[in-house]
Amino acid sequence: MATKIGIRQLVEFVLRKGDLNEVKNSQNTALAGARIHRQLQSSRSADYESEVYLKKLVTMNDTDYIISGRADGVQLNDDGALIEEIKTSDQAFEDLTENTHDLYWGQVKVYGHLLFEAHPDLKQVTLQLTYFQVSTEKITKTQKVFQLAELATFFTDLIKEYEYWLTLRADLRQARNASIKDLPFPFPSYRTGQRELAVAVYKTIRLQKRLFVEAPTGTGKTISTLFPAIKALGEDEIERLFYLTAKQSTRHVAEEAVTLMSADGLSLKSITLTAKDQIRFPEEQDVPPEENPFMVGYYDRLKPALKDLLTHEDQITRSVIEKYARKHTVDPFEFSLDTSLFCDLIICDYNYLFDPLVYLQRFFSDDDDDNFFLIDEVHNLVSRARDMYSAAVSDAPIGNLLQLAQPDKSQASDDLQRELKKVRRSFTRISKILIDDHVTEQMQAMPPDKLLGTLRKFNDFVSDWLQQQKPSALLDAVRDYFFDCLTFVKIGDLYDGSYQTRLVLDGHHLTVKELCLDPSDFLDRSLSLGAGAVLFSATLSPMDYYQDVLGGQANSIAYQLPSPFPPKHQAILVTQYVQTTYHERAHSEPAIIASLQALVTAKTGNYLIFLPSYGYLMQIKTAFEAANPDIQTVTQENAMDGAARQAFLDQFQADPDQTLVGFCVLGGIFSEGIDLRGDRLIGVAIVSVGLPGINPETNLIRDYYDHNNGQGFAYAYQLPGMNNVLQAAGRLIRSSHDTGIILLLDQRFASRRYTDLFPPHWRYFQTIQSLPQLTATIDNFWQQTEAPNENKTDA
Repeated sequence: MATKIGIRQLVEFVLRKGDLNEVKNSQNTALAGARIHRQLQSSRSADYESEVYLKKLVTMNDTDYIISGRADGVQLNDDGALIEEIKTSDQAFEDLTENTHDLYWGQVKVYGHLLFEAHPDLKQVTLQLTYFQVSTEKITKTQKVFQLAELATFFTDLIKEYEYWLTLRADLRQARNASIKDLPFPFPSYRTGQRELAVAVYKTIRLQKRLFVEAPTGTGKTISTLFPAIKALGEDEIERLFYLTAKQSTRHVAEEAVTLMSADGLSLKSITLTAKDQIRFPEEQDVPPEENPFMVGYYDRLKPALKDLLTHEDQITRSVIEKYARKHTVDPFEFSLDTSLFCDLIICDYNYLFDPLVYLQRFFSDDDDDNFFLIDEVHNLVSRARDMYSAAVSDAPIGNLLQLAQPDKSQASDDLQRELKKVRRSFTRISKILIDDHVTEQMQAMPPDKLLGTLRKFNDFVSDWLQQQKPSALLDAVRDYFFDCLTFVKIGDLYDGSYQTRLVLDGHHLTVKELCLDPSDFLDRSLSLGAGAVLFSATLSPMDYYQDVLGGQANSIAYQLPSPFPPKHQAILVTQYVQTTYHERAHSEPAIIASLQALVTAKTGNYLIFLPSYGYLMQIKTAFEAANPDIQTVTQENAMDGAARQAFLDQFQADPDQTLVGFCVLGGIFSEGIDLRGDRLIGVAIVSVGLPGINPETNLIRDYYDHNNGQGFAYAYQLPGMNNVLQAAGRLIRSSHDTGIILLLDQRFASRRYTDLFPPHWRYFQTIQSLPQLTATIDNFWQQTEAPNENKTDA
């Protein structure tokens, strides 16, 4: 199977030179750019063909490569041919750098050469660069005529320059495939369900499908998805894997899985991408690119840095990137992105694929069946996606900006004040409508077009204004507001029937929010950029809900694994005598405290208590401590950094000689992603069914799904809440040796509406009618359960 190399990738890698000039923040999104392309293409003549796929087979070092891409437009006639390349940006055509021109023309010249190859009777070809300046809608067309020999020479020189890198890629790939061929599963045996999951993942890759998997805690889902996917890599079923996660801790688990396989001989280039603001060197902060030594001359040092890194490292983590970036004086973030082009496995955050503002253009500008996606903890993607595709902007910062601009009586300051006042007037017009209607909040199905138009012009002005300013408090404040406005405009380009606009008047200030209620179409579009995907989590019930909201209902398959651990190792106790609805909380407090006391006094050990809000947590914690002054407690705080989180968890020690009770927020930082194995945790209590607090935005989601499928309450409130419950309960049984009790304190849990959502390994749940029954049931469980083994480990 020949390796594919994109024309844009080839041209940019070979021809880029000089400084790293970070792309100015453009108002153009991929979807907006695609619309502009279609608009221009549709205006062409009848013999004009859009999106013409062109390719050429190149053999080097006994390896075949397919150089391919899609020309925006081709027009064939008796006299020759015309190839059009359309580029969209905010910059004026005359402001483009010389190197940008070289890259644009380099791409269309390769298309010209490939067209000659496809039509050997052609005498000459006209290449046309059509440049659309988004901010002004100005179109600039330039044409150049080339003969066969000129473009053949250009292509040959380009390939010759790239030959070292093609050979390097071929050698790396050959070594990779050889190492994978006999690669063993990195454990002596498979756990229950592991082999079945691995087979399902492999088949999904072969069939280029999407697979939704619920793999309960202990299944070993990371290795069970990575191992078969890497086997498929070795058989050239795919060329590149993306392992996408929501949390840094999950990325580390993926890295550890690669380390395990590497110990068995795997030779594979993997890289972990770190966010720009986290990996940039301290001395780069607040330094303009033209003064940043890691950016000035970046492309002149890039290839030696890549050669050094790729010939010495396989597992490219953050620390490895930083080491070589310092050695060769290249920006670490951009260096990691350039390195990723040569990697087989890319471990990164969701936003690199799904976020419309920061996705990896070098991989996801076009569909590519050589890419495959493994998406971990995918239950988190529902709310993350809504955030990615929503945006808000307010007039609150404008007053401060006007004050900061006043002391400077320059023309630039006067111009800034004038543009800011235009934006404020646009907000004021909207505010007046709310005031006249005697409301402080309003929803509308239409986009805020007039405000968007004003902000587009403001962004155009500020984009130029920023280039002329020296560092100052005003510059920093304007830049922050500019980014808010820019994001708002970009999201406005995506506005469709899945959006609502929310207007909120708070005192004298107005906030306008573009709220994405249903991102499933956007997610589906992103997933379609690869050959397929496996989307997995420990909690993915009900499956049809996740398939629907994550864009996979019509074109995916579902797979639910049983827990690998004996279900009777945990007692699931549902109290029928506790009501936690808001109006019943004060009345039910004594029963909750007594139930928690029954749980934590039956056996010395560590316990976690989850409550749906911080206020309710403090209420129950205060009452619990008053009733049990001798029991040690620890509490999740409102804002905890990494050190504080670790200090919290470190208190849950194995083999404790006194009971410790931790109070946490349901759906918070300790509800998932923590691993307290063995007797570091022997009981979890969850107070309430975890419904999100009633608020206008969640009500909009409810109304949207009520209209679409009649399940508004379930989609907006019940199912997200139940997922938080399942995640919190999943903190308990982490290995085959663990035992413990899950106490569900809310009578609603016993209704069919909720028991139908219980996972299979909860099938032995018991309903508890009274406090005496609870006490007896807990005592009986511990009497029948063997004492936990002190040396609890799992393969």
